[in-house]
Amino acid sequence: MSKLCSALGKKGVNIVAILVPEAKEKQIARVMVKVDDLGVTRDVLKHERVEFSEEDVLDIEIDNRPGAFGELAGKLASRGINIRCAYATTAPFARARLVIAVPDVPKAIAVLTNEPRMIEA
Repeated sequence: MSKLCSALGKKGVNIVAILVPEAKEKQIARVMVKVDDLGVTRDVLKHERVEFSEEDVLDIEIDNRPGAFGELAGKLASRGINIRCAYATTAPFARARLVIAVPDVPKAIAVLTNEPRMIEA
């Protein structure tokens, strides 16, 4: 992680969000990184010989209160949209930032944009 994150930083790429689950020896780790410059990130990963794939994600803010994520997940589920992966962070007195991977990003956006308190335009 040090080598990869340092290489991105040296090229001026800001890591906006990152998820690094534990991986045992010789396992392939799924590292999810949201960056502000996808083109440069691709170049860095290729230069470092890191195998990667890409997928669109939703990066949204929701209310920082009990049940907010459950409501969002319920709205997506009611329209047949599964959440493949999610990670979030928050701070006291701030909204929660949520990054979620779903199979149909445009459909998820359409569902959530009808909920003005759920997603920030």
